[in-house]
Amino acid sequence: MATTAAAVVGTAVVAAAGEAGTDGQRRPAVTREPDAEAALHARLDALCADGWAIWERFDGTVRERGFHPFVPADYEVVRATLLALRAPGRRFLEWGSATGIITIMADLMGFDAYGIEVDAGLVATAREVAARHGSGARFVVGSFLPTGYRWRSADGDGRTGTIARGDSGYQQLGRAPEDFDVVFGYPWGGEAPVMRDVMQRYGSPDALLLLFDADGTLQGYRGGRQPVAADALTAPA
Repeated sequence: MATTAAAVVGTAVVAAAGEAGTDGQRRPAVTREPDAEAALHARLDALCADGWAIWERFDGTVRERGFHPFVPADYEVVRATLLALRAPGRRFLEWGSATGIITIMADLMGFDAYGIEVDAGLVATAREVAARHGSGARFVVGSFLPTGYRWRSADGDGRTGTIARGDSGYQQLGRAPEDFDVVFGYPWGGEAPVMRDVMQRYGSPDALLLLFDADGTLQGYRGGRQPVAADALTAPA
């Protein structure tokens, strides 16, 4: 699947100098002004509304004719987590970025944001949405599976479900999997182990893998291995 709570606005958010973030690393103080935060939330509101409208059209046309793996995550759930995780210089990647809403969301929040999507039509839509919302998020057509990757489950099953194989998108991005600090994916049932395996084998051990679950929650894994407590995902940066 591809991917996708508004915070109260009105007071500046100040992180103490040297305070440890949710990744356990020390970061400099970050002050967010009320007016800038209000403007950001207005842009995020407009983006999410656009995303749901696009989904309704897609569901009523493309998915009406037959199966397509794109189903959006809950944008508000992802939004709340990304707001808590934002920090200067963080690089974000979405696996299966579809219409690009979550990648654009991350870009508007200040992440250096990228999306990989195998469906060229959806990539075209994502680029149009990015331009419409003044986002510099980058999207490429390809698979998020690294070149040469092979999945083998405990019982030897190498199938990857709806995760499409094809030319890997990293070369087009000019980035390697280990270059990203936060990676987001929305796996269909049974595909989460594949995504965790990719992160474990190719990602940075310090990176945070966020997987949206069909029950409407986000699961976090440090380096694809160590589970991250749910409250840590929404703790202020």
